[in-house]
Amino acid sequence: MQTSRNVLTPDALLMMDAIARTGSFAAAARELGKVPSSLTYSVRQLEDALDVLLFDRRSRQARLTAAGTELLHEGRRLLEQIDAVANRVKRVATGWETQLTIAVDGVCSRLTMFELCEAFYTLNPGTRLRLRTEVLAGTWEALVTGQADLAIGVGLGDSFPGGVQVKELGSVRFVFAVAPHHPLAARTTPITDAELVNHRAVAVADSAQRLAPLTVNLLPGQDVLTVASIQHKIEALLRCMGCGFVPEPMVHDHVDAGRLVVKTMERPSRLPKIGYAWRNPDPSAPGAARKPQLGLALKWWLGQLDSPTTRTALLQHHGQVPLAGM
Repeated sequence: MQTSRNVLTPDALLMMDAIARTGSFAAAARELGKVPSSLTYSVRQLEDALDVLLFDRRSRQARLTAAGTELLHEGRRLLEQIDAVANRVKRVATGWETQLTIAVDGVCSRLTMFELCEAFYTLNPGTRLRLRTEVLAGTWEALVTGQADLAIGVGLGDSFPGGVQVKELGSVRFVFAVAPHHPLAARTTPITDAELVNHRAVAVADSAQRLAPLTVNLLPGQDVLTVASIQHKIEALLRCMGCGFVPEPMVHDHVDAGRLVVKTMERPSRLPKIGYAWRNPDPSAPGAARKPQLGLALKWWLGQLDSPTTRTALLQHHGQVPLAGM
């Protein structure tokens, strides 16, 4: 007796699909170029191996049982996956990466990232995208530790990790914001650090696990509410749970609507430069001389980032990401 693994072949699944579509063993046999007795024998092999009945023998037509219907649905799904694997293998052979992982700092526009992903998928590449949301040093860490192939939104300091290429994305203006009913909202003069230390700050936790995490705009002795993302920080500010610096493009609508108030600080405002980075190919890797230096998927993303319009959108075009079906 054959095992289920031996009989559940692509040919057997195609046979089940043909019988279900044509409605009879005879019609399926004509479509597949076989004799009906051959299909009947193959179906009995399937039934014996699975220990189920796939067709109702009381009907003259090829009527599926519940078990047969389940096998038909799952079989069609498996056939689609087999075709997808074959397509991905062909794409990889032409230079498309199997998977591309992109680490995106929380300061970047989620809306623009999804628009870029949509444009990428129109190419029908054999590359699977994986997006990671990181914060501060965590964006660099994902790249230099090999967990990401491309990092968007890295901070541009005086030095960069070795073995990477870096380009500037642009600058982001940070503003100090509070809810309208926060005690600092009524201040008419610039706020000093001596006064700020008495009010709870809302901070986003650095996602770095190995690199030294960064701390920005926090004062010694100041009470801190730590959250996981800039979106969470803005929500906490709206609820008057603290105060803090946020990217101006991300709170522009809240400020215009009066839900947040921007206050002037005595200390200089921040205008940090943001960039994107990717790892240099290893020339000493086996076969490196015969392979393209960069995969086609990474090249496509770098080509998009070369556009000033794309770079501006990533830092300025913030908004609600629509839900599916909305």
